[in-house]
Amino acid sequence: MSGYSVRPRGSALRGAARLPGRLRTAWDRPLTAYYVILGASLLITVLGLVMVYSASQIQALRYGLPSTFYFRKQLLAVAIGAVLLWFAARAPVRLHRALAYPLLLGAVFLMCLVQVPGIGQTVNGNTNWLSIGGPFQLQPSEFGKLALVLWGADLLARKNDRHLLVQWKHLLVPLVPVTVLLLGLIMLGGDMGTTMILTAVLFGMLWLAGAPTRLFAGVLAGALALATLAIATNPNRMGRLHCIAATSPGSDDRCWQAVHGIYALASGGWFGTGLGASVEKWGELPEPHTDFIFAVTGEELGLAGTLSVLALFAALGYAGIRVAGRTEDPFVRFAAGGVTTWITAQAVINIGAVLGLLPIAGVPLPLFSYGGSALLPTMFAIGLLISFARSEPAARAALAVRGRNNSLTGVVRRTMRRRARRRPSGER
Repeated sequence: MSGYSVRPRGSALRGAARLPGRLRTAWDRPLTAYYVILGASLLITVLGLVMVYSASQIQALRYGLPSTFYFRKQLLAVAIGAVLLWFAARAPVRLHRALAYPLLLGAVFLMCLVQVPGIGQTVNGNTNWLSIGGPFQLQPSEFGKLALVLWGADLLARKNDRHLLVQWKHLLVPLVPVTVLLLGLIMLGGDMGTTMILTAVLFGMLWLAGAPTRLFAGVLAGALALATLAIATNPNRMGRLHCIAATSPGSDDRCWQAVHGIYALASGGWFGTGLGASVEKWGELPEPHTDFIFAVTGEELGLAGTLSVLALFAALGYAGIRVAGRTEDPFVRFAAGGVTTWITAQAVINIGAVLGLLPIAGVPLPLFSYGGSALLPTMFAIGLLISFARSEPAARAALAVRGRNNSLTGVVRRTMRRRARRRPSGER
């Protein structure tokens, strides 16, 4: 046995026990959140492009369009979104705060314009779109999410600096009335899904602002009452509610989409039927490249693919929470928390609907589903998170050191030090 090196079991166990500590140390590094946000969002976007191409081909051919029609539009949106992400990541915090009011006023104006007869476009029963020429359409409510985050964060930060958030009226006014205005404009078009997301953003920001439990519970009770009224008075929404956990399309095919989404996931197995081999996208599953792209992902990439998508969203959400929790800047805390709530809530609503756990709300999977109106503000929001992650003092110091080390002078100095260490002592 002299030729073998046997490691004692005790040392192996100690090495395994040290693993969580090592992971914790790696997670506590200054640039971890920055790299996780950048890497997770990039992987989600690239995988989304692949799945949009796969899921949309049959849909395009059905309308007499080239098979790459939707993919090319999504690729163009990603290119524009990348510019917005870069701008948001590089812009200083004061510029983000300066954009808050213009963005809010612009979003409100466009959402009002949607309700003007002859200007607003109706898609799948919801009047929330504006035609901007040719095949391109704009959904202003998607930009309303970004506007609410930036404006709400700026408002709460200014009140926090003046120590006004301890008073309930300053905590709620004008944040809640403006949010209700946005929700009302969206509900005029019938978009319940976006309404749910904006409500989640409002609750997330109130929670970060330190709203007391009684006040928080009161606002939540009011929102639930309004949601119940909106669902009970609309047969379409009631029908979607009845499709939760449905196993049959029903006599009137009311639950057709929900059931075929489950069929797609069930037929994927562990590793899927193969990229491009989905059966459900051949006309059986409505909206395979938008609201139900997660179902096609499960069919073609299997459980491994869907769990990978869930892990990427979980990493993105956790990194956003870390950015919000570690900053000393109130605006950064509220904005990072609002963006994280927005993306996480939208992902949960979309995936929950595909799994049959939630009613179908008609919202896309962030960064993943087809749709430029949803992708552009989301990529700008990711740029915000990257900017905030880079602005932490420890992260700035680490980036400065890395920049010096990567410069030409730093490379020359390291090369000369290595050569000096290798040189024999007699040659020195």
